[in-house]
Amino acid sequence: MAISTAYLKGLNMLAKIRINSLLDCYESLLTDKQRKIAAYYYREDLSLQEIAEIEHISRSAVYDSVRHCREDLEHYESVLNILCASNKRADLYDLLEENADHPDQIRKLVQKCRNTEMGGQHE
Repeated sequence: MAISTAYLKGLNMLAKIRINSLLDCYESLLTDKQRKIAAYYYREDLSLQEIAEIEHISRSAVYDSVRHCREDLEHYESVLNILCASNKRADLYDLLEENADHPDQIRKLVQKCRNTEMGGQHE
């Protein structure tokens, strides 16, 4: 079964969106060089070659930096879970809005919000 180019581009776009979200959370934990290259690659959507020319380094050095940056960001998220908790809270806030006319349900959702603040899980 062949995988379509559009499907692969969609996956690549989702990966870039995730990395941009991780950058929002953990950018300050990266080195200055990683921040600069990540901004070029993920935020400004420059190619590896374009970044290499701007920074006067090899394309493979840019690739290595992008890869290390991505790995570091994923590691920070696996330890700190800031993005995951933020996404859970956003989902719970949406549920709160949907259940505004049901006080009992709102109390349960508020408790779930509190649990996410303390590192707990919600259903």
